[in-house]
Amino acid sequence: MKRLSAAFLAVCLLCPACRAAEPVPVSAVSAILVDAESGRVLYEKNPHQKRLIASITKLMTALVAVESTPDLNCVIPIKAEYQAEGSSMYLRPGEEITLEGLLYGLLLSSGNDAALAIAGGCAGEIDTFVEWMNRRAADLGMKDTHFSNPNGLDAEDHYSTAADMVLLARAVLENETLAQIVGTKSTTIAGRSLTNHNKLLWRYEGCSGMKTGYTDAAGRTLVSSACRDGQTLICVTLKDPNDWEDHATLFDYGFSTFPRHPLAREGKLFRTLPVTGSLLSQVEVETASDVGYPLAADERVRARIALPDRVAAPVRKGAIAGKLTFLVGEKIVGETYLLYTSEVPENTPQPNLFERMTQFLRGGENSSLAVLLTELG
Repeated sequence: MKRLSAAFLAVCLLCPACRAAEPVPVSAVSAILVDAESGRVLYEKNPHQKRLIASITKLMTALVAVESTPDLNCVIPIKAEYQAEGSSMYLRPGEEITLEGLLYGLLLSSGNDAALAIAGGCAGEIDTFVEWMNRRAADLGMKDTHFSNPNGLDAEDHYSTAADMVLLARAVLENETLAQIVGTKSTTIAGRSLTNHNKLLWRYEGCSGMKTGYTDAAGRTLVSSACRDGQTLICVTLKDPNDWEDHATLFDYGFSTFPRHPLAREGKLFRTLPVTGSLLSQVEVETASDVGYPLAADERVRARIALPDRVAAPVRKGAIAGKLTFLVGEKIVGETYLLYTSEVPENTPQPNLFERMTQFLRGGENSSLAVLLTELG
């Protein structure tokens, strides 16, 4: 019977020396900085305050579009009612553009007309698409968010928070198509030269994209992401007159103060276990996945191991042997399964001649007698 150990393995991580974190001054009314992989909040200022969000709304428009209509080559006819005030892709009624082309117009040029065309083309009518946006927001846990249109034009019942927008941004980055589009500096679509409004793509080394926004009432809004040394950070600011500098400052702060530390690596040999019931006496166990977590200099991680002392054959290669759980204090910050690296068949040594004779004399099967007489001569 397998007995699981509840032992704890202390892991002391030597982090680069740095001074204690100091408050980061930003101009935004609301701001948040998050490690994209773990979701750990590295900085926040009024993160749950509901505010107008302007065109960063279009991140949800894009997400709902690609999830509801996976065929990006789907052609959408442009209607007169898709014309809109503000930033525009300059769509012309009667022309036909693929969903992919409209997504570039939506996320690079921030086309309000592209948002309406996408909504109408994907859902048949704009109101239905907005319902999908709110449903998806609920699925993502965006509890303080409500959309009333797909482009972000000001409306009393159109709002979100910095914390909620981070949840949306993480979902966008997980979609390969959207991650590529929001990181594109410029492209040409249907004869139009489109340039990304996000100046951080040029100004901040490692910026991987996302979305800008502005209205007089909302002020400047910005969602951005940046990558360094295998770590991705997401920053959101709402009503921020100095957003380019604030995002750069927050990214520098996050990368220097909370660098990602590897806790486990996929396929790394972890332990060898003894095996019973087989001619093979042991089997190796390895980690199933990479695990990392952003850590400050004074934080310590410990690992909790759940693994049997020994295993009985048969053992299947790739089967789960146990689990490795990492904690900071009492908070779980990462987990990986431990897997067997090879097959171990169930077999035992065959009894020798003396053992089979003894078995026969004690009343063994007739077949044992036949084998025994054959071997004797």
